Amino acid sequence: MKNLKLGIFGFGCVGQGLHHVLQQSDSVNSEIVKICIKDLKKSRPLDASYFTDNKDELLQNEEIDVIVELIDDADAALEIVTAAMNAGKSVVSANKKMIAEHLETLLELQSKNKVSFLYEAACCASIPIIRNLEEYYDNDLLTSVEGIFNGSTNFILTKLLADGLPFAQVLKEAQDLGFAESDPRLDVEGIDAKYKLCILLFHAFGLITKPDDIFNYGISKINEFDIDYAQKHGYTIKLIAKCRRVNDAIEAYCIPTFVPTGSVLSQTSNEYNAVILESAFSESQLLYGKGAGDKPTGSAVLSDISALNYDYKYEYKKQHKNDGKFGLSEDFNLKLFVRYNGVSPILEDFDSIEEKYSSDRGNFLVGHIKLHELKKSEWLEDDTINAILLND
Repeated sequence: MKNLKLGIFGFGCVGQGLHHVLQQSDSVNSEIVKICIKDLKKSRPLDASYFTDNKDELLQNEEIDVIVELIDDADAALEIVTAAMNAGKSVVSANKKMIAEHLETLLELQSKNKVSFLYEAACCASIPIIRNLEEYYDNDLLTSVEGIFNGSTNFILTKLLADGLPFAQVLKEAQDLGFAESDPRLDVEGIDAKYKLCILLFHAFGLITKPDDIFNYGISKINEFDIDYAQKHGYTIKLIAKCRRVNDAIEAYCIPTFVPTGSVLSQTSNEYNAVILESAFSESQLLYGKGAGDKPTGSAVLSDISALNYDYKYEYKKQHKNDGKFGLSEDFNLKLFVRYNGVSPILEDFDSIEEKYSSDRGNFLVGHIKLHELKKSEWLEDDTINAILLND
């Protein structure tokens, strides 16, 4: 087993979590050589000799074997990762935006430079979902991947529904606890979960997509009317990301969903994530764990570093098997609850309407709408309208 020398970019929540779990682990033969940060004046829990604001002290350091990229800025992260792989260094990353937007380029860099590029921490923190999809689930047998991929939104929804606290207060609490992204819109608008879904689509079905190809809708417009509907009908509300194979088409989206009370996903609370895998023979299987926080995410980064001790690489078997066989489809129906005040959505967008309700408190309809119609619906952007998925 190698003794890996690490160069780390970023020492925020995840970087400090990695340092903590690395110090507590006796089985990972690795050590931190240098950490690149923006502000050298900021107080740190390590000796100042570890830190630099010069990226070349890591990228051009021949002693360093592995670059660990843990920064927020996806563009800067891409520059760092590109330079690292071109310098012959393996890379561990937690940057789901960078990976989702530049996956094809990153795969080419990895292949050209014959290095490893691992990113388990980019999806669902402590849950080893990528490694499981790579090593266990065969492309011909796996039919769907769905679940709660974002710990921050799940924490917020738990507090909204269980405690009845205001949205702004719960969001601030999530940020104070280190669960939310520095830009909270990435969480609450479903963008972060969409990035993760793009990555998992590749490892589940071998399909490379762009984030703009995937429909996402967030939780920021959920109000007391929506919560009251959920509770009266035996539901809770979760932000669900899902992809499934239907013949040779892949359906994928990220949207708030009414989930039956008592189901596995309804009982996944606070910052926890849950991923349900469906396949032909093993049927339904659940992976469950903390999806946010310094130590859970740091432990996933450490797992990748440990794998590099043994020269581990993703084999991308699904990509080779797919070879253009599968493609994204938007020609399928979603059963949607739409709450509105005053002007209703354009009913012609819906294939059918099952129910309509009006009151002084608010109005709603339940109808079936094709995804491609929903994506181009201008009424969906109205601040007085909210949409939540209803599963049949």
